[in-house]
Amino acid sequence: MPILSINPSTGKTLRHFDALTQEQLEAKLALAASAWKAYQEVPLEHRALCMRKLASLIEDETEELARLMTLEMGKPIRAARAEAQKCATACRFYAENAAKFLTSEVVPTEASSSYVRFDPLGVILAVMPWNFPLWQVFRFLAPALMAGNAGLLKHASNVPQCALTIEALTRRAGFPRGVFQALLIESSDVAKVIEDPRVAAITLTGSNPAGSAVAAQAGKLIKKAVLELGGSDPFIVMPSADLNVAIDNAIKARTINNGQSCIAAKRFIVHESIYNEFQERFSVGMDNLKVGDPLLDETDVGPLATLKGLEELEAQVKACIDAGALLITGGERMLVDQGNYFEPTVIAGLSRTAPVYREEIFGPVALLFRVHSVDEAIEVANDTPFGLGASAWTHDPVEQQRFVADLQAGSVFINAMVASDPRLPFGGVKQSGFGRELSAVGMHEFMNRKTVVVA
Repeated sequence: MPILSINPSTGKTLRHFDALTQEQLEAKLALAASAWKAYQEVPLEHRALCMRKLASLIEDETEELARLMTLEMGKPIRAARAEAQKCATACRFYAENAAKFLTSEVVPTEASSSYVRFDPLGVILAVMPWNFPLWQVFRFLAPALMAGNAGLLKHASNVPQCALTIEALTRRAGFPRGVFQALLIESSDVAKVIEDPRVAAITLTGSNPAGSAVAAQAGKLIKKAVLELGGSDPFIVMPSADLNVAIDNAIKARTINNGQSCIAAKRFIVHESIYNEFQERFSVGMDNLKVGDPLLDETDVGPLATLKGLEELEAQVKACIDAGALLITGGERMLVDQGNYFEPTVIAGLSRTAPVYREEIFGPVALLFRVHSVDEAIEVANDTPFGLGASAWTHDPVEQQRFVADLQAGSVFINAMVASDPRLPFGGVKQSGFGRELSAVGMHEFMNRKTVVVA
């Protein structure tokens, strides 16, 4: 079955690729294993040189990379440019900090010498999603390659051009052949790659069913896995918040990447004293967003990445209304150039007993909830199987500390949108996954923390 690159703005096929045969896949696995053995001996300074070159290539070719992302998965071009720049930032961050992160940790004991050193694990399989087709890969690629690991990328099947472009960039930057390879394979072949003894560990960002399957197989094989899965992030607004700032950020937080982000705010939990004003102004702001061609700089919201995603979103909105929720604005598919467009939508009053309440909504659809207190805000925020990120908007120091301590999430942002940053660990709790990416913590996830004792 061919792997298709389809423009979600028009529904037209851009390119198609043949999936790897079993013989081709075996050759890539063999190359990865042999490349890693040699790559371990490459000095850290040379890895850093290649990583800086990679950053420079991304910076020099930002416009081409942004256009490719927009054509393949529909993100607005301004966001695509920012994504490319963020990848370059991550490359430079690890090039500059890897030596510090990999320095052995001396632990005083009765021995003459005792310390923890960090050794690469080997070939790491990365199963990555389409919504941030460069950033999701680079937040794995940069620390993994600087640590001395080799990488295999099974990218989402709808962004094959992005996958191949990333591999080409690493080669042009000077990384040895085979150290990072894209695998154009069917999802059914992922299990075979995980099972291969030459693959040491797996990292996956994606859906909960995919994460569950990978975790089960990795556990059975006793292989390390890091999972970053879904999110239904709360966005809490209390009376002391600057409402102008909170509403502006709420609109951005819900519609970032056309609403297709695990850490996009999805549930807006607002104190009753400011709820009516928030609902009115937030809904007007969502209404005023410009929906259309993502290649235009003035576009705020582009199409959903796939027709399947559009149909699922449409069904979820219908399920909300059927459950008695109130449609404030939007709620309809948009007929624009045969693309996968959906109106920015605001829904209020969804019952916490409705099945859709427990689901992640992936698209520009916001759910509003009215609460009476800090306690109720925390209760509603935590009433979800997910725990990726959370943001709370308040200038009350006591409330801030309550949210920091009591919100069940991998990240809590006060008076700011949830975002990933190479300097900080990123990941979730509950069904949002386990393990961490980014920072020194993310780099160490795929390393052997080897205890050394010299008597």
